[in-house]
Amino acid sequence: MIRSAWVIGVAAAAFALAACGERPQVIQYKQGAYQGKPDQKPYANAPFDGNQQKWDNDLRQRNQAQNEYKRIGS
Repeated sequence: MIRSAWVIGVAAAAFALAACGERPQVIQYKQGAYQGKPDQKPYANAPFDGNQQKWDNDLRQRNQAQNEYKRIGS
């Protein structure tokens, strides 16, 4: 009985101390300044190496593969 009360007390203390590590989550917004990471172009990755024309062609070809009329050959 004493041991279970001790375990409950320790668990309650651990639960109470868990909230001590929280930080305030306040947004510091500066007017007119974007604070996120800059986005990359979709064709800036390894297969295309910045070649937008190749990216456009591959995208167009992938879209045509999803066209049911073209896919079944009618």
